[in-house]
Amino acid sequence: MTRIEDLLREHPVIDGHNDLPIAFYELCNYDLDAHDLSGPVPQLHTDLPRLRAGHVGAQFWSLWVPQDDQAVRRTFEQLDFVHRLVSRFPSDLRLASSADDLEAAIKAGRIASLTGMEGGHSIGESLGVLRMMRSLGVRYMTLTHNHNVPWADSATDEPVLGGLNDFGEEVVREMNRIGMLVDLSHVSADTMRDALRVSSAPVIFSHSSARAICDVPRNAPDDVLETLAANDGVCMVTFVPYFTSQAYVDWAAGAREAAPELNPLDPKDQVKLAETYDVPKPTVTLEDVVEHVDHVRGIAGVDHIGIGGDYDGCPEFPVGLDDVASYPALFQALADRGWNDQELAKLASGNILRVLRAADDVAV
Repeated sequence: MTRIEDLLREHPVIDGHNDLPIAFYELCNYDLDAHDLSGPVPQLHTDLPRLRAGHVGAQFWSLWVPQDDQAVRRTFEQLDFVHRLVSRFPSDLRLASSADDLEAAIKAGRIASLTGMEGGHSIGESLGVLRMMRSLGVRYMTLTHNHNVPWADSATDEPVLGGLNDFGEEVVREMNRIGMLVDLSHVSADTMRDALRVSSAPVIFSHSSARAICDVPRNAPDDVLETLAANDGVCMVTFVPYFTSQAYVDWAAGAREAAPELNPLDPKDQVKLAETYDVPKPTVTLEDVVEHVDHVRGIAGVDHIGIGGDYDGCPEFPVGLDDVASYPALFQALADRGWNDQELAKLASGNILRVLRAADDVAV
C-alpha cells in the first residue's frame, strides 16, 4: 500500500457525500458532548481518526431532513451542527465553500468541510432561501430526495412533470448564477436530462453509481453519463449496497414479495426476515464498487468520475469498504487493475476540484 498511501497524502480524497449530521442527530440529538468524534465512535462509520486513516482531505457533509413543513428549519439546524462540529475540532476541520478554501484547508493540514443540501424540499420553493443557503456556505443542492418536489421529479416517486418544470429550470439557472453545484443524485432520468440541458456549469452526482451495472432508478443511465462528460461534470460513485449489487437488489425484491410487512434493507427486519425468506442475502464487496468505477470511467471518461461513499447514510457497506478509513483499499484495487497515479489522483480529488472551480467561474 506504500504507493497508494503516498499518492493519497499528495492527493487526498474529496468525498461527495457523508450523512454524519443526520446520523449524529439520531444518535444523540446533535450533542457533541455525548460522543467525542476525536476518538473512535463505533456506532458511526465516521470519526476523525478514521477520516485521517482514510486520507480524506475534504468532505461534503450532507444536510438531509425529512420532507415536511419543517424542512427549511431543520436544514438550518443541520448546517448549525456542521459549523459547531468544525468549531469543536479546529485542529482537524476547517469550513470551506470554494475551491480556494478547500485547497487552503488541505495545505494547512485540515479536513475541508463543505455542505450540500440533500433535496430541493430544503428551500421550500423559495429562491430567497436558496440564495441565503449559499451565502452561509452551502455548496450543492440535490434537486430531489426520494420524493418529488413541486418543480422536479424524483427517481423513486411516480413521475408528474416528466423532469423539470419552468420553476425547476429557474432553480438550476439561479444555482449556476450563485455558484451552487447542481446535484443529480436521487432525481429521475428525465430530470437529469433537463438539468444537463439547462445548466451552464458542470453538474455532479454526489453519490450515484451506474445503472448498466445495477439497474435501479437511483443510478445514472449510460446516455446521461455521456452527456455528463460533455457538460464536464462528475459522477461520484457511491458504496451503498442497494445501488451497487444487482444480486442484492434482486434479493431485496424477493424478500419484499415474501414478507411485504418487513423492510429487507433494515437490519432489525432482516433478523425477522430470515424466518420467512430462506434465500441468503448476497455479500456485496469492494470489487462490486470497482466495477461501477470502471464502468463510469468507460462511458464518461476518467475526467468525469469521483467518490461519494454515503457513509452513515445506510446501515451496511460492502465488505472491504466498512467505514471512512477504507478509501485506500479501493484505490489499491484500482491500481491493481492498471490505473496509473495520474488517473487515481483525478478520481481522488482532481475532477471534483475542477468542477468546483468551474462553478466558481460561472457564478456572478
